[in-house]
Amino acid sequence: MRAELPPAVFLMGPTASGKTTLAVDLVARLPLEIVSVDSAMIFRHMDIGTAKPGREVLSAAPHRLIDLLDPAESYSAGRFREDALREMADITRRGRVPLLVGGTLLYFRALARGLASLPPADPATRERISGLAQARGWAHVHRRLQAVDPLAARRIHPNDPQRLQRALEVYELTGRPLSAWLAEQEDAMPPYRILRLALYPGDRAVLHRRIARRFRDMLTQGLVAEVSALKARADLHAGLPSMRCVGYRQVWSYLQGLTEYDAMIDQGIAATRQLAKRQLTWLRGLRDVPLFDPEARAMEGVREAVDRHLG
Repeated sequence: MRAELPPAVFLMGPTASGKTTLAVDLVARLPLEIVSVDSAMIFRHMDIGTAKPGREVLSAAPHRLIDLLDPAESYSAGRFREDALREMADITRRGRVPLLVGGTLLYFRALARGLASLPPADPATRERISGLAQARGWAHVHRRLQAVDPLAARRIHPNDPQRLQRALEVYELTGRPLSAWLAEQEDAMPPYRILRLALYPGDRAVLHRRIARRFRDMLTQGLVAEVSALKARADLHAGLPSMRCVGYRQVWSYLQGLTEYDAMIDQGIAATRQLAKRQLTWLRGLRDVPLFDPEARAMEGVREAVDRHLG
């Protein structure tokens, strides 16, 4: 039974919501060790623009899974799952509790639910489904999906063409409903009793101000010089996942002479706000995840929830 499994804590939240500060405070009070869940902090030499914790913070609360890769390398949710489970097992063996902290929600999902071995996209099948939708409408595609995969059809709205297309594509390629593939993920759940918590700012304007202030602080701390040093490397280019991280992409464009400095600042702040919006939308869709407003004594509520979870 899952109640007999060792505990773990997931602390999620949008960018600039105060996750690191809260996690460090929790580590100082409870037998927790931090595992970073951040698709940008995995890269070395990318410290300022990723808001990577400084030496003093890392000395007090070490973070696992940061500085794993060179920016020329790529990473994936599947590899993160393997790395995170390894680090969690090591923390548990030493009698402590893994605290997974970050804003890369795809990584959290991959860790909690596993990754179904779905077939890759097939252009011919997608074109055929798109043609059917153009001829008869997406409502007709939804009815076809309902006939072969009623569980998926209940979850997917008739006006959601991307998910409709993918669900029907999986069935046509494999002869198995998408819902059956996803059900296999239950067998891949990690061997932990997981408490999921999320920071969720109630006042979006406050978060926007925090985002703007933090981006400007990054520039003051030397973000342009950091990106310039990366850009000088012959093996890095603007299309790499590392260089497409929010902030780095905008500064790279500025260094190429494609953007004025003030416009770069506006674009960097806007891109970070868009990232936060996507993260908040994802968090809002999660079930049974308590949401804590970081501006409303979130620390107390989170600490009490973790205390109860650890027993």
